[in-house]
Amino acid sequence: MCGIVAYTGFREARPILLESLKRLEYRGYDSAGIALQHGGKLTVNKSAGRILNLEKKLVGISTPGTCGMSHTRWATHGAPTDQNAHPHTDASGRIALVHNGIIENYQALRTYLEHRGVEFQSETDTEVLVQLIGHFYKDDIETAVRTALRDVRGTYGIAVICSEEPGRIIAARKGSPLIIGVGDDEYVVASDAAAIIQHTTQVIYLNDGEMATVWEDGFRTTTLDAMPVTKEVTELEMTLEDIELGSHEHFMLKEIFEQPSALADCMRGRVNLEDGRIHLGGLAAHARELVRTRRLIITGCGTAWHAGLVGEYLFEELARIPTEVEYASEYRYRNPIMDPGTVLMAMSQSGETADTLAAVREAREKGALVMGIVNAVGSTIARETDAGVYLHVGPEIGVASTKAYLGQVLVLTMIALYLGRRRDLPQPILQQYLEALRKLPDHIGEITKQSDAIREVANKFKDTENWLYLGRGYNYPTALEGALKLKEISYIHAEGMPAAEMKHGPIALITKDMPVVFIATRGSQYEKVVSNIEEVLARKGRIIAVATEGDKEIAKLAEHVFYVPDVPEPLQPMVTIVPLQLLAYHAAVLRGCDVDKPRNLAKSVTVE
Repeated sequence: MCGIVAYTGFREARPILLESLKRLEYRGYDSAGIALQHGGKLTVNKSAGRILNLEKKLVGISTPGTCGMSHTRWATHGAPTDQNAHPHTDASGRIALVHNGIIENYQALRTYLEHRGVEFQSETDTEVLVQLIGHFYKDDIETAVRTALRDVRGTYGIAVICSEEPGRIIAARKGSPLIIGVGDDEYVVASDAAAIIQHTTQVIYLNDGEMATVWEDGFRTTTLDAMPVTKEVTELEMTLEDIELGSHEHFMLKEIFEQPSALADCMRGRVNLEDGRIHLGGLAAHARELVRTRRLIITGCGTAWHAGLVGEYLFEELARIPTEVEYASEYRYRNPIMDPGTVLMAMSQSGETADTLAAVREAREKGALVMGIVNAVGSTIARETDAGVYLHVGPEIGVASTKAYLGQVLVLTMIALYLGRRRDLPQPILQQYLEALRKLPDHIGEITKQSDAIREVANKFKDTENWLYLGRGYNYPTALEGALKLKEISYIHAEGMPAAEMKHGPIALITKDMPVVFIATRGSQYEKVVSNIEEVLARKGRIIAVATEGDKEIAKLAEHVFYVPDVPEPLQPMVTIVPLQLLAYHAAVLRGCDVDKPRNLAKSVTVE
C-alpha cells in the first residue's frame, strides 16, 4: 500500500528519492513526504495529494544531502493531510521515520509518552513509534529502534534516519515488505522492487523480525534481538522497461495487451506438447503428497479469490479433488479444520497480501502443506510456503489486476492438469488441453482487436450507475471479476452473481435502462443461460453478451455481443474475461477516472 524509499550513498539523495517514489505511485496513496540529512540536521517536507504537490513545495528550497528517505501514505489513522503525512519526527527533530503497516497498541504507547510530556503533532500511529524511538535515544539510533520495537504490537516496515548519525539508515520489518538494493557505495531501502530497479538489480530481502543498518559502503543485518543474520544477495527478475508505460495511455491498457505474451511466458518450459506433460518444478519435491491430497483449500483476496473460484471448478473436474475457496481475511479467524491430507493454496499477485500471509501462517501452524501462487519472486509468501508456482507474467503496475489474474487462472489450470494426470485424467484428454493451451495467447490477441468496438459500447452505457454481471459454471467467477473491474476503476456500482440466482431477488432491480452483462459462451449450461437472458429481456433489461464465435442466436437476443474463440469449457474464463477488462477500462477512461490509480485503492494490501 504505502511506499517507502530511503537512500544513502555518494549522490545527491533528493532527485533519487523523488524519482524512485514516483515508481511506487501505482501502489495507491493520498500524501507524500521527504526527509533529508544535511549539515547536521534533518529537513522534512510533506504534502497531501500527489507527489506533484510535494515537488511544488520543494521549488526554490535547497535540500542537499546524500542520505534521506521518502514516503507515499495510504491513510489508516488520521485523514490524508499535510500534518499526518510521513516522514514523522520525534519531539527533538533529530529522528525521522517512515512506516508502512499499523501499530495496534499505539493508543497505549501514546498515553505512556504523553504522561512523560511528549506533545503529538498528528493523529497517526506512526508518530507514536518515532516519538517512542526518540524517548529511548541516547547516542545510538540502532539501539533506540531495537528497544522501541520490543514494545510495539502490530505490523511495520520502517526506515529511520537520525541527524546525529549521518549517512545511516535503520530498516526493520514485521509483516510489511522491505528490500535493500545493493549498489556500488550506495544503497536503496524500499518497500517495492520498482523503486530500486533503476539503480541496481542486486537486492536482499528482509524477513519478519529482522533489522538492517545501512550506510554508504556497507550494511549489516540482525534479528530484533541483535543476533547476526547472513543474507543472500539475489538478482531482481525485472527490467526497467517492464515498468515503463511505453506508447500506451495507461498501464492497465498496456497490461491487457500484454496478456498474450504474459501467458506464453507463464507456460514456457511448463507445457510440453512433445512429451504430453505439464512440468512444474516448484511442485516436484511434494508431487506424491499433492497427488494424495484429500482436500484442497484455495485462499486469496479480491481478484485472487475470483481466480480461486475458477480453481475450484478446475480441481474438482480435472483432478477430482474436493476443493473449497476461502476469503483469506476470514480464514484465520475461524479456527479452521485441517485434516490430514489437506493442502492450502495461497494466491497473491504481490506475495505480500497481509490477510493471505496470515492464512498461510495459520495453516502451517496446523500442520498443513502450504502452496503459494504468486507473481513477485522472492516475496514473503513465496519464501514461507512449502511449494509453489510463480506466475512469471511480468510486473503488474495497474492497480486493477488483469494479466496477473489470467496468470493465476492459467497456473491453476496447469496444476489441475498436472495432478489430474497423476490421478485419473486420461493422457488423450490431457493432450487435448495442452493443444488448447498452446493456442490461448493467439486467441487473446484476437480478442484485444475488439477494443475499439468495446469502447463504443462503453460510451453508450458509461453514465449508467448500476450494472449486473451474470454467468454460470466456470463463468460465474468471470461475472464476479468483470463486475469488480468496473467497480474498481470506473466507480460504477456493479454486481456479479450466478445467472440462476438472479431470480431469487436481484431480478427486482432490472429496469429498461440497466445493462446486464451475460457470459453466454457455448458449454454445458448454455441453454440455461439463454433462458436467463430471455427473463431479463422480458423486463426490458439491456443485454451485453460475451459469446462464442459463430453463435448467431445470441446476436438475436443481445443488444451488443463480444465474441471470443471456441475453447474447452474449463479454459473459457481466460478468454471471456478479456472483453470485460476492456469494457471496464474504456468506461473508466470515458468517465474521466484515473485508471491506474483508482481512488481509495492500493496495489498491495499489506495491512489487515
